[in-house]
Amino acid sequence: MSGRGGAGAQAPVRLVVVGAGPRAVMLLERLLARRTPHTGALHITLVDPHPPGAGRIWRREQSPLLKLNSMARDVTVFTDETSTIDGPVRPGPSLIEWAELVRGGALPGAVIDDPGIAAELAQLRGDSFPTRRLHSCYLDWFWRTTVAAAPDGVVVRWHRGTVRGVTESADAGGRGAGGAGGTGGAGSSWADEGQRPGGAARFTVAVDDGIRLPADLVVYAVGHNGREPEGQTRELIAAAARAGLTYVPPAFTADADLSALPAGGDVIVRGMGLAAVDAIVLLAEGRGGRFSPAADGTLHYAPSGREPRLHLGSRRGVPYRSKVSSTIQGDPPAREVLTAEAIAALLARPGTIDFAVDVWPLIAQELVWGHYRELFTGHPTRVDVTWEQFRPVLRETAGDVEALRRAVAAVVPDPLDRFDVPALDRPLGDEVFADADAVHDRIRRHIGDDLVLRTQAERSTAQALFLTVLLSFMALAEIPTERWSARSRAVDLPVTWHTFFSYVASGPPAHRLEELLALARAGVVRFLGPDVTVRLDPDRGFVAASPRVPGEVTAGYLVDAWLPGSGAAVSDNLVLRELALRHGRELQVADAQFRGSLGRIDVDDSGRVRGPDGTPHDRLFAIGPFTSLTEAGAFTRPRADSLSLRQTDRIAGAVAEAVDAVAGGRAGAGAVPVGAESRAAGRSEAVPGGPVAVGAEHADAGQREAEVRHVKGLTRRGDRAQTLV
Repeated sequence: MSGRGGAGAQAPVRLVVVGAGPRAVMLLERLLARRTPHTGALHITLVDPHPPGAGRIWRREQSPLLKLNSMARDVTVFTDETSTIDGPVRPGPSLIEWAELVRGGALPGAVIDDPGIAAELAQLRGDSFPTRRLHSCYLDWFWRTTVAAAPDGVVVRWHRGTVRGVTESADAGGRGAGGAGGTGGAGSSWADEGQRPGGAARFTVAVDDGIRLPADLVVYAVGHNGREPEGQTRELIAAAARAGLTYVPPAFTADADLSALPAGGDVIVRGMGLAAVDAIVLLAEGRGGRFSPAADGTLHYAPSGREPRLHLGSRRGVPYRSKVSSTIQGDPPAREVLTAEAIAALLARPGTIDFAVDVWPLIAQELVWGHYRELFTGHPTRVDVTWEQFRPVLRETAGDVEALRRAVAAVVPDPLDRFDVPALDRPLGDEVFADADAVHDRIRRHIGDDLVLRTQAERSTAQALFLTVLLSFMALAEIPTERWSARSRAVDLPVTWHTFFSYVASGPPAHRLEELLALARAGVVRFLGPDVTVRLDPDRGFVAASPRVPGEVTAGYLVDAWLPGSGAAVSDNLVLRELALRHGRELQVADAQFRGSLGRIDVDDSGRVRGPDGTPHDRLFAIGPFTSLTEAGAFTRPRADSLSLRQTDRIAGAVAEAVDAVAGGRAGAGAVPVGAESRAAGRSEAVPGGPVAVGAEHADAGQREAEVRHVKGLTRRGDRAQTLV
């Protein structure tokens, strides 16, 4: 518990946040940044079965082999001087800066009591890819520091549990009663005896431990969720069960049950993105195998004998591109094609904007410009003409891939320096392979080439490409959501573009691809090729084939290694499903060419949940990847004025306004006694699974407040975090 209650005679406004992961705590920080001792009493309860800060995805209790796919220097949860936000800027350390402060003893409350995490912390560098377990410590510290900074009148609690439903009270001015939460009954217990049914609480939040929390406002911050199987997945589960086969459907890797995949068994793995990489790690090194440097400079894998044989295939047939470690050598990346002027011209036209027709061609050209700007200005000895001479060529060949390839071949001698978007997206092109060994070797060579391009300092065009695709991603935010066509909103942006962006800019660390090559050399992994299809033959098992490779592969086990798709109405999270079907709705889009659902909760730009009739709710909010807002992720690179922080701050501002409106309404109606509220708050500490004191097991209040003062004094000068005096 944090904050000092009892601001005036008016009962506090009660806010319940469903979820306590990173986005929930970032929202909390942005909300508390706006509070002062004079803004009234506010009680905030975050409900989550997992510890606050990390939540389920980044929880400490998972394999130490699972890592972030971002470097420690590229992760922060704090605003900074670049943030264009309405709320106050409160800087704080990035992940690597936090680690340096902990190592230096500057954060006495940041106790690392796990020997493995402590050893990792001691060796962490800015270019390291931290484990999720270490990251959970950073997020835990962020949570406790945020709560310790709460001003007088604000109380923050964490209630360990899972929300099962939210009921809106008809007699409290709501839209109507209903919901899975109910209003009491046998086995239920009220956390606030001063607000039993019939009181002034607008909402009742029902938790799986029987506790019912009264709330004036509710924020849904439920993060990433699975979904109930449907369509082909459901059919495959049923068919596999009938045939006595094992099928692992799409899941978050840390939660997937891989124990049924036996040592030496043939397993087909569909998908070669981050989920597949994590699954491979758990099935190889996670079962006792070991990587070590070989004499020839490559990585060697020594099997434990407990690994299955993994047959990998996907649409592209290759893994996501490696993370980039080079730095820009030439002119800085800039938007040359997808400019503000180009976007303004699109917006000036009548009608909707189609991503595939109107915007994707501009992005593709932008990527070509980004690559060759860096090659010609950063590495002029590797080309035969100057950048000034080559710029007109790019304009003349815009949109004509074959013409571009001919022009580039004439002035760029090294094939690895040549670039076009189709070759980036489908590196195997239309190649046909003689046999399984041929495609396996071809994909191994591709991975080796990708590692050269992405890890060697002289190949800095990969960094330029990364920054250019990032600039393009940010540019799309300049197009208002309502101007996109229906297909763009439902398919092209959340699926096609997001998948391409992840493939190019959000792939695994380079060492993961080196490990993949080592596993291929050891015979643990085999590559199937592009456009792989899988069917179930009751007599033979799962059968995988590529149309460009002769033969088939059969196996008794199939893993679909990708994350569950969006689908709030069919979510395995009951409270999200209730939100979609009762209090709110999935966003439906339609025009003359397309009709469909995003599978995400419809919210306005400030995170207000739109009710079934489309009207924004005044006291229900939602934030995160399950909403219709542009997906921005939780974490961000420092000093990037990220969409994530701007979005979170905007929603926090709307929540703050709603809190003030509730408080203002009470003030107008007369003060409400606070005795029952204060007594109930004390009792709630004793309820099993109820609200708990924040951080008491790690640091006393003095230590926490010292940390808050230290963090508030952090600023950036060059590359070092310094304390302002």
